[in-house]
Amino acid sequence: MKSDPQTGEGTLWRWLVRRVDSDYFPEGAEAVKRQPDRFEWKRCVPFLFLHLGCLGVAWLHLGCLGVAWTGWSWSAVGVAVFLYVIRMFAITGFYHRYFSHRTFRTSRWAQFLFAVWGNLAVQRGALWWASVHRHHHRHSDQEEDVHSPVVSGFWWSHIGWMTSSRNFPTDYGAVKDLAKYPELVFLNRFDMLVPLLMAGVLYGVGAILGANGVPTSGWQMVVWGFFISTVVLLHGTLMINSLAHVFGRKRFVTGDDSRNSLFLALITLGEGWHNNHHRFMHAARQGFYWWEIDLTYYGLKLLSWLGVIWDLRPVPAEVYQEAKTRAGLEGAA
Repeated sequence: MKSDPQTGEGTLWRWLVRRVDSDYFPEGAEAVKRQPDRFEWKRCVPFLFLHLGCLGVAWLHLGCLGVAWTGWSWSAVGVAVFLYVIRMFAITGFYHRYFSHRTFRTSRWAQFLFAVWGNLAVQRGALWWASVHRHHHRHSDQEEDVHSPVVSGFWWSHIGWMTSSRNFPTDYGAVKDLAKYPELVFLNRFDMLVPLLMAGVLYGVGAILGANGVPTSGWQMVVWGFFISTVVLLHGTLMINSLAHVFGRKRFVTGDDSRNSLFLALITLGEGWHNNHHRFMHAARQGFYWWEIDLTYYGLKLLSWLGVIWDLRPVPAEVYQEAKTRAGLEGAA
């Protein structure tokens, strides 16, 4: 591949970098964002790759001497469940409650580690995630909301919006407080580096365990720990977009259709208390009451006791009073 004599571009190295650079748009990011919303097959490739990868439990892979099933083992399933939980916590506690809403404070080093941790979830970079979510709160269930089930229906709000090119560029103007950190911008641009490293580590761990008598293998760990766990994690996260504005109960009048759901709270470690969240998005907790299970908040509280994070923002007294008043009015009715 030859280099352009005027720009110096076109080398193999530059070509490879562009393929993994999420900020590379030849036509310009603003031009891409002005495109109409539409389903695009080319944007489906990553999702198809993840979902087809789950079929690896039935794939045959060739070894030097024969063929073996990847199958399953308690070790692989345990790793898949473990990675689901810790990565869901990274999405809910860091990508959402920290990067999107700044509900607590931390050091720059911890902030970087939180971004790396969240990147393991294969849901793109922290700055892109936060910019999309902040846009959602500004336009919740309005025409401009990119993933409202009220406006666009279930499938589009669940995953269709992620196949549209116009939703791919990061709106750095919406995350100026985060974009000033070059290390976060780097992770956001090259958001597949950390997941690929994770896949390699899983293969290595599986291979070492298998060589030492544990009934697993490198490919088995990749299939269960990377593909299956990531797909389940993705759909669990996306259910907040597609279902938390459709099913559940409303405690507060928020100007949108956000609702509270115990079911969604359990599978997302606390994000299901969505109506609470839309009433006061800056609180570190989304389960406003002790009986509203919010595992992410419990984890954040533990990190605060350890001194990793601090200044967790509470729910204001007036919000609790509003809830009490509304409950009294509904009881009287």
